[in-house]
Amino acid sequence: MALSLKPQHVARYRDIARLFFRYGRGDLMRGSGIDESEPLTPPEEAPADDGDDDKAVRLAEDLEKLGPTFVKVGQFLSTRPDLLPADYIAALARLQDKVEPFSFGEVERIVAEEIGVRLSKAFAVFEDVPVAAASLGQVHRAELRDGRAVAVKVQRPDIEGRIREDLEVLGEIASFLDGHTEIGRRQRFAEMFEEFRKSLLRELDYRQEARNLTLLADHMSTLDRIMVPRPVEDYVTSRVLTMEFVEGRKVTALSPLAKLEIDGAPLAEELCRAYLRQVLVDGFFHADPHPGNVLVTDDGRIALIDLGMTGQMSPAMQEDLLKLVLAVSEGHGEDAAEIVMKIATPLPDADPKALTRRIAEMVMQFQGLRMKEIALGRFLFDAAHEASRLGYRPPRELTMLSKTLLNVDQVSRTLDPEFDPNASIRRNASEITAERMRKSLSPGRMFTGLLEAKEFAEKLPRRLNQAIDAITENRVRLRVDAIDEVLLMEGLQKIANRITLGLIVAAMIVGAAMLMRVETRFRLFGYPGLAIILFLAAAITGILLAGNILLNDLRAQKSRVRAAARSRPTEET
Repeated sequence: MALSLKPQHVARYRDIARLFFRYGRGDLMRGSGIDESEPLTPPEEAPADDGDDDKAVRLAEDLEKLGPTFVKVGQFLSTRPDLLPADYIAALARLQDKVEPFSFGEVERIVAEEIGVRLSKAFAVFEDVPVAAASLGQVHRAELRDGRAVAVKVQRPDIEGRIREDLEVLGEIASFLDGHTEIGRRQRFAEMFEEFRKSLLRELDYRQEARNLTLLADHMSTLDRIMVPRPVEDYVTSRVLTMEFVEGRKVTALSPLAKLEIDGAPLAEELCRAYLRQVLVDGFFHADPHPGNVLVTDDGRIALIDLGMTGQMSPAMQEDLLKLVLAVSEGHGEDAAEIVMKIATPLPDADPKALTRRIAEMVMQFQGLRMKEIALGRFLFDAAHEASRLGYRPPRELTMLSKTLLNVDQVSRTLDPEFDPNASIRRNASEITAERMRKSLSPGRMFTGLLEAKEFAEKLPRRLNQAIDAITENRVRLRVDAIDEVLLMEGLQKIANRITLGLIVAAMIVGAAMLMRVETRFRLFGYPGLAIILFLAAAITGILLAGNILLNDLRAQKSRVRAAARSRPTEET
């Protein structure tokens, strides 16, 4: 795919080319001819030769400067250990939206346009200073007419158009890399971009986030220490999201004294159980539980907010990931490697023996750590990276799970520094497995199984009668697809005939040679007549045999050529 020459696109190409140049991938862009008239980076902007950690931090800062789309790109890349080294992953995982709020006048205009009434009629109180501002929108505290405290998220003006323009540029670059670079053909950036595009556009639709809040709140309703704010359906549109207001503090904002006041151990345990259930039972989970999205409420519970980014898993993938988590937890390295290879996509240079050996080593190292040093999310992250390095493309679900568990582990250790995630997984493994079994025995699945059993029972007697009748009447035939025995016998017979004729010709020649020594009155051409007759007969027969062989070979060759010509599609002139 060719790159667009739209002026606004060329400017973005230059920005992205600078990123490639500054962080070690300029060779990809210099060969594309994006802007050969000037250097991609002026000499005064060239970075100093410092460490990789500083380089990774600078990349995160540069992505922030490019705007909200590229902040989301950085957050997306932080879930791909198969693409970036660990220091870059860590820097991008800390990316946060740091932008100035937009004016309250714009807030009033957008809310009035979206919900159809003035702000003063919809809300008894609406604070003009936002409690949080991000690149996609900002949140204001408000109060409904019935007295309920709510949080109102309002999307930034014209943000969707700017993001769609950036997505168009990124899509062109992804297709270009797939078509012109080896790493593109290997990683399939176009597929990766399409996944990112759908995720970001869903995040721009606040109605989808409202559905996510409702679904997760329903799933977590049985956990006493976990709460999810529910949306106010009448005040939800694609650009405005109104939900319950959560009184609490971010986990990162807890002071040492506040940590002493809360009971952190059961909160950390409940949080771990909640995410294991989301991922391995419900198949729907909050995919961005970084400390800023997890609050400790005033009544001592954990609140999960900002459900713009979620993940889903198929039942088959859930079972494989559950087996992987248990294999790692129990120290079964080869089993873990086998599961990783099962769920990953092998590439042409895949090395299964090396991956098995490496995963087994990692599991042994994992088991050798002290319990409070263990981070299952980090292990899964490293496993995905090793799989990619050794010729396997890890599934998106594995990288998302590893990133989610990394964040959960970070939050859990903030709540309880002595928290042992491995022990928590073992404690909850039986409960998670039992819940999966109960889910598989849901009424819908049981009714489906009963209907299939009913159909089987109804048709079984007739099918048994047909089978028994066919056996008793000797109508059972065994069909085997093999070589056509008729053609095989004809070919063997031709070979035998030619061999026999050759032997006869040879015998005639030998007999003629022996008769040459026998004196007789019957002579031809001055030689014994019988010997000459045998010799001439042998010569004529040999010539005819050779001609027949060559003629048959020529006919067979012409038949193959005609068959090949008929098999090719006719070309239109």
